[in-house]
Amino acid sequence: MVLKELISRSPIRIFEQSIHGGLKAGEIGIIASPNGVGKTSVLVQIALDKLLQEKKVIHVSFTQYTQSAWTPHVLIWYEDIFNELINKKNLENAAEIKNDLVKNRVLMNFNQDGMSKDKILKSLRAMIVDGGFNADSIIIDGFDFSRVSEEIISGVKSFAAELGVSIWYSCSVNDTQYDRENIPAVISGFSQFIDVVIVLQPRPNHVDLSVSKDRDSRDSKSMAMRLDPKTLLILGN
Repeated sequence: MVLKELISRSPIRIFEQSIHGGLKAGEIGIIASPNGVGKTSVLVQIALDKLLQEKKVIHVSFTQYTQSAWTPHVLIWYEDIFNELINKKNLENAAEIKNDLVKNRVLMNFNQDGMSKDKILKSLRAMIVDGGFNADSIIIDGFDFSRVSEEIISGVKSFAAELGVSIWYSCSVNDTQYDRENIPAVISGFSQFIDVVIVLQPRPNHVDLSVSKDRDSRDSKSMAMRLDPKTLLILGN
């Protein structure tokens, strides 16, 4: 399969159609679920889709790993999912394409205990503006929303609009921590700054994806797709 065909047939196209064309520049989206369900996998697949289209992505991780342990952890996600994709689709020129992906991806790690919102945004701005890395999207994984204020999220929203990037977060939440509209309770104090909320729901044989918030709409609906429990790849229903 050639790259153009892989992109056009990707389940990410269905993912984007389910939220009116995908996350736009200046918008914030959240992938929510309990730990271990597949949030990071979904974020990496969103990032890989951008990279396959020769767009630039910054992947930010907030973890308790040491720097030496964190880097392989994040890279393994990208390696495993890319390998699954090319094995299933028999992608031509896979090695060359993989090299191009790496050039358009920056991995960053922050400790939420030691970095303020301003310092984090300053680092990202330095990479994008001063470093000339014109990112299309920022992926933020492992961020603890229970320690977030409205001021922080509004600042991130302004940053995204100013620099013309979309920002996807993961959000860990227990099964009972959703409101009546299936929005994670932990973001209820600043949900007005969140454009899209997608919830992963574990089932016996797969993981469902549903949209709880799509801009002004809060009618929870299925995305007509699922995660394979073995590979955690996004599949159409």
